[in-house]
Amino acid sequence: MRRRVIVIVTAVHAPSARFLADAYKSLAAQELPDGWDWRWLIQEDGRTDQVAPYVPDDERVSFRQGRPGGPGVARTLALARADGEYVKILDADDQLPAGALARDIAALEADPDLGWATSRALDLLPDGSTVGFPGDPEHGPVERQAVLDHWASHDYLAQVHPATLCVRRELLLALGGWMALPASEDTGLLLALNSVARGWFSSEVGLLYRKWEGQVTGQADHVDSAEREARMAVVEARARALGSFQWRYRAAGSD
Repeated sequence: MRRRVIVIVTAVHAPSARFLADAYKSLAAQELPDGWDWRWLIQEDGRTDQVAPYVPDDERVSFRQGRPGGPGVARTLALARADGEYVKILDADDQLPAGALARDIAALEADPDLGWATSRALDLLPDGSTVGFPGDPEHGPVERQAVLDHWASHDYLAQVHPATLCVRRELLLALGGWMALPASEDTGLLLALNSVARGWFSSEVGLLYRKWEGQVTGQADHVDSAEREARMAVVEARARALGSFQWRYRAAGSD
């Protein structure tokens, strides 16, 4: 019987390559439901000789390179070799707690009209401690436009973390992958998904989000006010436009 696959997509650049070992350790420890396997697609954002030495030697792991364009471009390029039912995001410097993949699979398998799943995230600090966030939504389904409306009314902060996304591959492809932005490309995808499909939020921790001095979201360019306003404007405009078309994701064969 054909085994089913959840694909993990990771964009990496040279400064974050050293964290791939921790990401792999967390992935290798995942216990999947019977009949399921994972595949890890690592895509370098660039063509250097500084990432490949950190790529794990595992037949379930594939590595490719491409001209630099940011993490959204790297992830979207990786979709060319994604052949599983679901696509899970895992940034190179983050880690998956035990059970994260199994919970994503269980949520999406239980309701074929759900397009995506997210989970609670904890910041992983340099000393190894973790810190949570207030304001998580209720455990369970997330209705269309709920994340978008919260984000728009809370200074562009979503109540679910885009780095925890697990999404149906065909829906991800239909939306064109990640947005062509220098940052917030994952938020753009999350809000687009929320405009066309119901999702799921798990209150169990599904991601350890590493905080470190070199991460892209900690750089000055990321918080430049003019660029941030432009990014947020196009992210919201895309999501609202999708909502206005009244197109909704429904599983094949559903009414």
